[in-house]
Amino acid sequence: MSDKSREMVKIAYDALDEKLGQDIEILKIDEISVIADYLIIASGNNVNQIGAMIDLVDEKLGRAGYTERRIEGNKNSTWVLMDYGDVIIHVFSKDDRLFYDLDRIWRDGKKVAREELE
Repeated sequence: MSDKSREMVKIAYDALDEKLGQDIEILKIDEISVIADYLIIASGNNVNQIGAMIDLVDEKLGRAGYTERRIEGNKNSTWVLMDYGDVIIHVFSKDDRLFYDLDRIWRDGKKVAREELE
């Protein structure tokens, strides 16, 4: 896992937190999957907040020189996936997060606190 991945996670987490994202989880998955080093899962209260969260993540990562490979979903979606290669970000409505339960699916990943990335 690279310093680049950790930096991307810190930027994305802080952007989600700035827009009052809820239940933000960082999962280190590099030892159990080849798709990415980290997953970030967060919840928003409504589509407007989810849109604001994804906009700020994209803006701040872009300013730091990182561009997304793809974004699935849009400002009216209740689940948006942002793929930055080494870091994948999922932003859900609370209901969709409970329904899809990625936290359970990726339970073998190691939960990482934001402070551990410094």
